[in-house]
Amino acid sequence: MSETIRLACVDAYAPPLFSLADSHGKRQGYEPAAAELVATEIGATVEWVVMPFGEMIPAVRAGRADAVWCGQAITPERARLIAFTRPYAVFDESALVARGSGITSIDDLRGRRVAAIAGSANLALVRTFADANPIPFDAGAADVFGDMIDALRRHEVDAVVDDDVAFASFADDPHLEIGFTVRTRNRWAAAVSKDRPELLTRIDDALGRVIADGRLEKVWNESIAFLEFPGLA
Repeated sequence: MSETIRLACVDAYAPPLFSLADSHGKRQGYEPAAAELVATEIGATVEWVVMPFGEMIPAVRAGRADAVWCGQAITPERARLIAFTRPYAVFDESALVARGSGITSIDDLRGRRVAAIAGSANLALVRTFADANPIPFDAGAADVFGDMIDALRRHEVDAVVDDDVAFASFADDPHLEIGFTVRTRNRWAAAVSKDRPELLTRIDDALGRVIADGRLEKVWNESIAFLEFPGLA
C-alpha cells in the first residue's frame, strides 16, 4: 500500500490553478497536477485536506496535514513559522478592477479601496501603494477569494489584488478586467512543519527531479500555457 500525503488547500474555483473538488475529492488544474506529480515521484498518493486559507499553516504545524500546497508565496513572515521547499511556480501580482473604471496604474488607486487576503503577500503589496485604502479580507472564510470578487462586483471595493494567474478566468468577463500588473515574481512553494525535515527533503528532492527532467514544465504548459514557465532549476 502506498503512502498517503495530506495536502492542505482551500476548496475554491480558481482556474487554471485549481477547480472545486469532485465527489471523489479529485481536483483539476496546475496546483493539483503538480502535487500529484511530486507525490507520485516520492511513492505517495494525495489526500486533499480542505480548510480556509488562514488555517493551512497552523494545521501543518499541528500535524493535521503534512504540507500546504495551495498558493503559498515564500515570505519572511511565513518562513519563521514553516519550512518551504524550492518553488514550483513564480507569479506576478495584478489588480482586478471594474471594466471601464480607468484604473490602469498604482497611482489610480490613491484614495481607493483595495482588497487582498489578510496576511498575504498580496496585502503586503497593497500596503506599499501610496494613499490606497487596504481592505483585508478574512483568511478564515471558506472562500475568501470569491468573497473579494463578489465585493468588487457590488462596488464595495475598487480593486482586488492577487497573483496574476488567479485572474485568468476573468479575461472575457463583461464587468471586470485586469487594471495593471506589478512584476513581483512571487515564488510559490510547498510548506512543511519545521519538525519534519525528512519530509521536507523528500518533497524538495522530488520537485528538483521533475523540474530538471521537464515534467513540471509539461504540467505547467497543460494548464498555464499563456504564461511562460519560470526558470526554477
